[in-house]
Amino acid sequence: MSIESDEIKANPKPSLKKLLRKFLKYEINTHEELLELLSVAKTQGLLDSEALRMIEGVLEVNDMQARDLMIPRAQMVVVEKDASPQEFIPIIIQSGHSRFPVIGDDKDDVIGLLLAKDLLKYFTSGEFDFHLARYLRPAVFVPESKRINVLLREFRVTRNHIAVVVDEFGGVSGLITMEDILENIVGEIADEYDADDAAYIKKINAQQFNINALTPIEMFNEHFDVTLSDEEFDTIGGLITQGFGHMPSIGESITIENYKFTVIDADERRMSLLKVTVLSGGEEG
Repeated sequence: MSIESDEIKANPKPSLKKLLRKFLKYEINTHEELLELLSVAKTQGLLDSEALRMIEGVLEVNDMQARDLMIPRAQMVVVEKDASPQEFIPIIIQSGHSRFPVIGDDKDDVIGLLLAKDLLKYFTSGEFDFHLARYLRPAVFVPESKRINVLLREFRVTRNHIAVVVDEFGGVSGLITMEDILENIVGEIADEYDADDAAYIKKINAQQFNINALTPIEMFNEHFDVTLSDEEFDTIGGLITQGFGHMPSIGESITIENYKFTVIDADERRMSLLKVTVLSGGEEG
């Protein structure tokens, strides 16, 4: 089907109703053909760029599964069931999230969800002994293959905002939220906790930078005008961990291309901060 028909060109700005009527006589079989029609509507001034982008996002979501939008397991912020408030509250504050999976002996043992707002009950109750089990809410589990449009509808009906994504063996693959889905449709939904480039990458001097381990590789590449591979990992922390071959300790260093990465903050489970030294030949963004 050719959208650029002589009939449409003859009328420089038909109404949307007339435009749709003209195309009813064509058979639209694919998303591409539908988008071509909508592109004509935009050209005619019947849709603006933002509306077209949102429609494209809706069509994309229609073809996606939970695995396509989930936060990978390695990047999940979790609370351990035996952790004290003194141990996990700094994690909650630093992340800025409002819902946290609570795990047992490993990340495949998600026993429930902790809502940050529920902790207010603890601080106002006058309790001296904290029992995390009292504050747990049930976790929702969905398979990696769950279609996003179906999941979004279930989120709306059940008023859930978060689901744990599991693989075919029941292992935790990641986490998906309603915000993840909506951002794919309407674009990024920024709030006061979202980090921008400056928050991820802080310049110390011309050759040295502090880098959040969760800095997307794409952002790093854009900032430093390099092409580190993001085929296997999304974040600098994931790439660095692969390079070490183990979870590095504070003070350990590794050089990738023209950049020396030194771990300056980490625990036994994850890195949080790296110092990057631009070596000879590297360029700052």
